[in-house]
Amino acid sequence: MEKMSLTALAREQLAGAERASSGRSAHTVYGGHEHVLRQTLIALTAGQTLDEHENPGEATLQVLHGRVRLTAGSNAWEGSTGDLIIVPDSRHALEAIETSTELLTVAKLPAP
Repeated sequence: MEKMSLTALAREQLAGAERASSGRSAHTVYGGHEHVLRQTLIALTAGQTLDEHENPGEATLQVLHGRVRLTAGSNAWEGSTGDLIIVPDSRHALEAIETSTELLTVAKLPAP
């Protein structure tokens, strides 16, 4: 069994995002390309975005701190600390309304 502090990891990633010219930082907490399940902690400074991209599988986004907006086409969902957003199965983008940290959980779809 392994244990880690998401609070401490979020603090580290946020510091990395604040140092980065892109205003973002991410770290895979669990899983990876060889696993079905992958969890990634993402930190974004206010105003930064993850441009529109495909959804690689079933996914959720848990807002650990701050406020974000997830958009897919003409639909948008805002989330703040403690909210869980179900990521739609379509192209989508993420914007940090406030400096934020999120836990992205993805279960990859099986290859056709």
